[in-house]
Amino acid sequence: METQPRPNTALRAARLAMRLSQDEMAERMRRAGAASTTKRTVQRYESGEITNPRPASARALEMVTRLPISSLGFPADAEAVVVDDGRGGHDLEVRPIPIPAPTGPARAGGGHSGVWLSRYRYYSSSRGQDLDSAHYVVILQHGDTLTVRSVQAPETSLLTMDLMVDGSVITGTWAEETKVDGYYRGARYHGAIQLLAEPTGRRLAGKWVGFGKDMDINTGPWTLTFQDASTSKSTLAKYEQAPEGG
Repeated sequence: METQPRPNTALRAARLAMRLSQDEMAERMRRAGAASTTKRTVQRYESGEITNPRPASARALEMVTRLPISSLGFPADAEAVVVDDGRGGHDLEVRPIPIPAPTGPARAGGGHSGVWLSRYRYYSSSRGQDLDSAHYVVILQHGDTLTVRSVQAPETSLLTMDLMVDGSVITGTWAEETKVDGYYRGARYHGAIQLLAEPTGRRLAGKWVGFGKDMDINTGPWTLTFQDASTSKSTLAKYEQAPEGG
């Protein structure tokens, strides 16, 4: 049975959140040391045709997106083999492995893909009060998986999630890299999250769990509210800012 490559929605979400075209992504990667990168290379990454970039390309991807390669839809320890496709061996690839078709149900009308307002509450022990943190995020859905990444803005931290959809229940992990010049000085936090999708499909609500600076386990509410179904560059430009109250 012939299998189709599985699209790399994590990399596409990262690129869209940065408001980069595939050409612009390739250009930034060339500047970061992957000299042979072209628009076609980025297309092959995002389509799943290339599942393991060569080391120079992996480093460039990490430099451009500020994310580890394992958070960009590529296996950190995959065994790379050279595939001669008649075009000069442009990159290292892993031969495709059959992937079962997703079985989880998706919401009608394109699933959860689009721009959402993410807001969560946490207790700051150093400031002695409950605080809210808000981001505009891009959600991309492929089958029963959701990839979430905050829209890049100078005044916001970097927020990512990897989620699985099971009916109205959404479960997964989150990670946040705070600003180097912000209150938390570049600290990275991560944990688990579970959300319930409301029947309207325009709001996800649930709770997060994660560790604190004293290695205690904290929790709090988290909501995502639908903003726009489009993920075009012009649409994302409107959300390249910190939300009010965030």
